[in-house]
Amino acid sequence: MLRSVLRRLWVRVAAFALLAILAAIAAPALSRFVPDGWADALGGNAVDQVLGILSTSMLAVTTFSLSIAVNAYIAASSTATPRAIALLQEDHTTQTTLATFLGAFVYSIVAIIGLNASYYDDGGRVVLFGATILVIVVVVLALLRWIAYLPDFGRMENTLDRVEDAARHALATRLKAPYLQGVPSDGVIPDGAQPITGGRTGYIQHIDMRELQDLAEKADLRLWLGAVPGDFVHPKQPLVFVLGDAPSAQLCEALCEAFTIDRTRDFDQDPRFGMVVFAEIASRALSPGVNDPGTAIAVIGRQVAVLSEWQVREGPDVAFDRVHVQSIDPSDMLDDAFRVILRDGTGACEVLVRLILALKAVKANGPDVFDDAANAMLNDLDDAVSQAQLSDWDREQIASARS
Repeated sequence: MLRSVLRRLWVRVAAFALLAILAAIAAPALSRFVPDGWADALGGNAVDQVLGILSTSMLAVTTFSLSIAVNAYIAASSTATPRAIALLQEDHTTQTTLATFLGAFVYSIVAIIGLNASYYDDGGRVVLFGATILVIVVVVLALLRWIAYLPDFGRMENTLDRVEDAARHALATRLKAPYLQGVPSDGVIPDGAQPITGGRTGYIQHIDMRELQDLAEKADLRLWLGAVPGDFVHPKQPLVFVLGDAPSAQLCEALCEAFTIDRTRDFDQDPRFGMVVFAEIASRALSPGVNDPGTAIAVIGRQVAVLSEWQVREGPDVAFDRVHVQSIDPSDMLDDAFRVILRDGTGACEVLVRLILALKAVKANGPDVFDDAANAMLNDLDDAVSQAQLSDWDREQIASARS
């Protein structure tokens, strides 16, 4: 929850604005360190005009920059997928830039109020003048960085980069603990295990394994997870199965509280979500209204780059020996990545050829992981090609790639 809050734009903006207010208020406390005569030498009264210019310009720049960011979100939603907007909204450069501009505006307003209220003496004006120069330098650097950053922000390649990074990070995190540091499970629930339902509807974003372990130890129970991050649950679906003495209502509620459920999926503990977002972008690109097979081909390449990092770990680390967890099924990952592209790209020879090469690459990089699933999808591809309306040349290209 803390990580989710810290990623929001208003948090960074509020932090920068607070620092700006503290800087403006702290100037009188530092005035005693200013040597005599500096106020006359530096022109302490000049700070009034500088602050007026800063406040006026920063309000316009902040409004303009915010409109650019909103337009980038809209563009990403219409050209890629709405599920990618969250990655743009969490962009550190955009948040820092907007926070810098708004912080400078708040600083100038607070300083102007202090000047009109005679809050600053001559030494305080000198400190304020120095702080204002520093703020201007920071603003100029942020503006230059923003100008260099804007040409790529929100474009298709930039969005694909963000989705790939998020998917790669989520998969790497999950592969380090494929069973969330619990006991490996094959998905079979033992007889006598009591299902515990959460009474909520949504997607599981996070599971607090430490809390489940502590609760199980205190009550001398063993737990089997009925859902993992990324799964959609409803009020009647079991979140966890309990083996042992019948748990109390209080314990059942505490077990359900270990599951973070929200209306949308999240990338952090859900590596399949990255593949779903990739597939949505490719599906939109292959729609008749867009007709952009190049984007679909680019998506396939990035999916292969992510899936090729899947390596089987020997002997998973078990830190929570009372919680049994089922790992991600590689066939589900492959379906999330390529099934939609196979459905929508059947009429595009170049997409099918790249998909065949991608499945071969995935098999070569992880034969123990994806071999069966990739072969099954290649067979489905053959069936789709046999029923598709393709030219003889297209069929020759596909057969050549398939051989």
